[in-house]
Amino acid sequence: MSESAPTAADTRKLAQQARDRVRFEEEALELSDQVYRVARRIAGSRDEAEDLVQQTYERAFRAWRQYTPGTNLRAWLLRILTNLNIDRGRRQQRAPQTTSLDNEAGDYFLYNKLESQVPDENPDEERVLERLSQDSIVDALADVPHDFRDVIVLVDIGEFAYADAAQILDIPIGTVMSRLHRGRRILKKNLADKAVPA
Repeated sequence: MSESAPTAADTRKLAQQARDRVRFEEEALELSDQVYRVARRIAGSRDEAEDLVQQTYERAFRAWRQYTPGTNLRAWLLRILTNLNIDRGRRQQRAPQTTSLDNEAGDYFLYNKLESQVPDENPDEERVLERLSQDSIVDALADVPHDFRDVIVLVDIGEFAYADAAQILDIPIGTVMSRLHRGRRILKKNLADKAVPA
């Protein structure tokens, strides 16, 4: 039994789908630097970040029809990236670090550590910055458990609003705020440990 030839309407529909896909891919690829910057902050190494970006685009290109044109493509791509990172974290079976964060001294951990090491001097931002390289900051961020790190990267580095971060991570806004607060405290402690070694 022979198949019937495609109609003119079918041909136009296929041509329009092809144009839509090319437009989607072009717009998505324009955001690749931003996607990589976020991946670099949430992944432990450049290789892991590159793998996450590649997987993100593979998944996005396979599921391009699920994207609603006119909505926030950047947030859609970062949602895919975040989900892949969560899956990666689960595969690595990384248990969350247990750190006591209940006292307010944690907010001043770096200051107190600098002050105890050099009590005669007034610790200030310049001294701290001299001791921290960009690599040590990236390392300190990489040591933050991924649930907290994802929120820090989206809100503090990606400059997403709480609501956008909540949408990307698929968690309530209150959870974003809680994780951000706790994550910042863990990051402060990690930075203090790197700036003032024991």
